[in-house]
Amino acid sequence: MVMDFFQKLRGLGVILAAILWSGFAIAEPMHGISMYGDPALPPDFVSLPYANPDAPTGGQITLGNAGGFDSLNPFVRKGTVPWQLRFFTHESLMGRSWDEPFTLYGLLAESIEVPEDRAWVEFTLRPDARFSDGSPVTVDDVIFSYALLGTEGHPRYHGLYNQIDRIEQTGPRRVRMTFNTDNRELALLAGMRPILSRAQWEGKDFAGAPLAEIPLGTGPYTVTDFEANRQVTLTRNPDYWGADLPFRRGTYNFDRIRIDFYGDTSVLFEAFKAGEISAVREFNAETWATQYDFPAVTDGRIVKSTFPHQKPSGMTGFAMNTRRAPFDDWRVRDALIAAFNFEYINETLTGGALPRITSYFSNSVLAMQPGVAQGGVADLLRPHAATLLPGTLDGYTLPQGNGSARNRAGIRAAMAQLADAGYAAPDGTMQDADGAPLSFRILLKKGNAEHAKIAALYLQALERLGITASIESVDNAQYVARMASFDYDMTPFRRALSLSPGNEQRFYWGSEAAASEGSGNLMGIASPVVDGLIDQMLAARSAEDFTDATRALDRVLTAGRYVIPFWQFDEGLIAHDARMKFPDTLPIYGDGPYFMPQMWWWDADG
Repeated sequence: MVMDFFQKLRGLGVILAAILWSGFAIAEPMHGISMYGDPALPPDFVSLPYANPDAPTGGQITLGNAGGFDSLNPFVRKGTVPWQLRFFTHESLMGRSWDEPFTLYGLLAESIEVPEDRAWVEFTLRPDARFSDGSPVTVDDVIFSYALLGTEGHPRYHGLYNQIDRIEQTGPRRVRMTFNTDNRELALLAGMRPILSRAQWEGKDFAGAPLAEIPLGTGPYTVTDFEANRQVTLTRNPDYWGADLPFRRGTYNFDRIRIDFYGDTSVLFEAFKAGEISAVREFNAETWATQYDFPAVTDGRIVKSTFPHQKPSGMTGFAMNTRRAPFDDWRVRDALIAAFNFEYINETLTGGALPRITSYFSNSVLAMQPGVAQGGVADLLRPHAATLLPGTLDGYTLPQGNGSARNRAGIRAAMAQLADAGYAAPDGTMQDADGAPLSFRILLKKGNAEHAKIAALYLQALERLGITASIESVDNAQYVARMASFDYDMTPFRRALSLSPGNEQRFYWGSEAAASEGSGNLMGIASPVVDGLIDQMLAARSAEDFTDATRALDRVLTAGRYVIPFWQFDEGLIAHDARMKFPDTLPIYGDGPYFMPQMWWWDADG
């Protein structure tokens, strides 16, 4: 009887296995993957649409960074790294198209497979994929890399690894990751982690490796020379394995890229004027209009180019650390936003040329819509009405001044909110009910002249309110350490956002990240509503549901009054050597490290 039972059970197992494997069979190898729908490019595409497949190779350029560096490992939390490095030296299984939101194409992997529910993803490695030392990229390297980055790497890599139930080899060049979370984006994220060499790092201290221990990569460039805090030289690998891939055709064309480091942006700009730097990105419209009149520009050796885009504004401004009083009170945050005389500061520093950021996803289809929440956005927010801050459901807009220096309306609004929060200034000093003065410090990185100017103008308004605020400037190393440990009251904040926001949103403003040192949640946002809306974004099965969830999140973040927004850049501004050329077609994301210098080339004839 018992034996008969187990025989029947085994028979049932065979049937179930057949059913399961028939479901798996629906998954087919693909050359690319999109979050919704199919990739725009066919399997036999020639090159990315914004690359010039006939671009010549050769030449060398010099770029400039403000600050310094004490590490060449972009994948750990410790140290300061040249920000461009990971774009040049390392690759992932899949590569992103910057002309399509939520779309990846094969890079180290020749194909990707997913079932309908995307509960797992399987990659097949290219047989010719190689590290820069010539060693092959293996499934062992992939499995090792995900475990290493997910446990010892920078915190931004931990979220994905924690959502992988198992990762296993399924063939000589095949690796499958099975997820423990219902999250359709995980299949895409799994294709975007850098692949490291197991032979290099197994048994070594990855997180604490010395400066000279540079992670081996598979990318087009290798670090061939460096001097701490002075320069890094990247040389194009003549034996780069992927030079003929359609995804790489027309890209990474310069033979050598040198990155020089300067004490501050003013010194860097002078070096550019003197011809020591090949190109600079400008982020101040007033400077762009008035300071680029030096001889190299007027005689044509330097060209000014603009690059429109369709990406979200992201958020740039002064972030308030809600882990500390008084910023844990939204009324105080609201008062400090009202006191920030944007129109006057914008006119003073940029000539009023740049529009203000109005929300985290402004300038895009994902931005919250004006007025009362409607449709699916309202449906997502209404259950949380009792805990939402004023303006979330019925509409929130930033205060607007008349452009005068005194900003009387803003000061009155700030005074009213501070009074409501229990503050008063009987003797001209703003203080709480116990007589403790309202004071804080704005932490700045030395060398950033623009932030210093904005803060100085802001302090004038705060003084009128009786608030004792001061500027604290520290060197680059101290600044990075203070940011990682959330040791600041208020500090400049910049978060670039894309048209395909996903799991990284948890790292930016999730509750878990608020308590995780080194995370991007500088404001300390710890909101169940924010966490839930991020979950809704990740679980969306249609573009419409995804847009509703993102617009709802945008409302909660903006009305949360966590950041005092500055201005947005609706086009990229690059001044460059006339011999540096770029394609006629731009990606929808415009300029970025994926465009300059990646898509550019050198023309010695100018």
